[in-house]
Parts: sequence; structure tokens; C-alpha cells
Amino acid sequence: MRSTWFANAVALGRVVIGTIFLWAGLEKVIGAGGAWTAKGFLAYGTNGTLGWPFVTGEVAEGTIFNPTHELWVSLSANVGAMSVIDFMVQFGQVAIGAALILGLATRFAAAAGSLMMLFFFVAAWDFAYGIVNQHLTYAVVTFGLAIVGAGNFSGLDARIANQLPAWVRDYFASGAPVKAGGRA
Repeated sequence: MRSTWFANAVALGRVVIGTIFLWAGLEKVIGAGGAWTAKGFLAYGTNGTLGWPFVTGEVAEGTIFNPTHELWVSLSANVGAMSVIDFMVQFGQVAIGAALILGLATRFAAAAGSLMMLFFFVAAWDFAYGIVNQHLTYAVVTFGLAIVGAGNFSGLDARIANQLPAWVRDYFASGAPVKAGGRA
């Protein structure tokens, strides 16, 4: 009974997080009519914030808290870098979302999602309400999906596991397929 509940919860979590990634990617690809770019965020949205106990009272407009701010601003001014960044964000979010929804190459997709969210976390440097924000939360959750091999729970990784070389199955898919009562 417990293993069925756990398997269903992991599968549901994987699909929900995958849907969030897919939606974010499609919103950029389709919703913006192909005109979306990260340039504005990198140039103007990376000042960062700090909250109590580090900052109290009024903060002067334009105060920069993010120690990596200049990196993001310099990337926003580089046309070549922006074309790569824009592609990687859009393609990455769509691919990560689709892979998680399908439970295919789950460890790779979840690790890529964690890395992407950690980059967003550092770029935003949003600590006005403490250290935990949506980027850190998604990074931790996607990391957890990779660790548990979430594609083995109602995902395609479980169906194709025996056809993959062991190293591909273990590091890119979801590891050894789960059998009733535990791992294979």
C-alpha cells in the first residue's frame, strides 16, 4: 500500500514540475511571438534584494545587492551571448518540462532543471523575504526527482530501462527499474 502511494506521489510530482517547466518555456516560445529575450532581466532585474536582518529601513533606489550583477549586465550587452542564453532558456525549459512529464531521461532533465534554477537563483538574488524563493525551491525539488529516479514511477524510463546500457540508465534515465517492495 505505501509503495503504491509513494510511486503515485513521485509520478504526480514529476508531472506537475514538468508542466511548470513546459509552461514557462512555451510561454516564452509561443506567448511572446518569438520575441522573448532574457536581456531585460539580465540588464535591469539582477540588482538583487536583501531583507532583515541585513537591511532595515529605506533602501536607496538603484542599490545593488547582487555581487554577480556586473556579470549578468555584461552578458546582456553581448549579442552572441544573448542568442545562446535565449535559446538555452527557451529550449531548456521546454525540453526539461517534456522530459519530466514523460519520465524520459529523467535524471538528466531534473539535473538540468536544478542547474537552471540555481542560475536563476543567483541572477535574481532575491532575499527580501529570506533565503527561500521559487528558484531555490524548484532547484531542490528537481534535484530530489533526479535522486529518486522519478522516471521509474509511471514514466518511460522504466519501460526502456532494460534496453539501455547501464551507465546511460543510471546517469541519464532513472536508474534500475523499481520492483514491488523496493529497487530491482
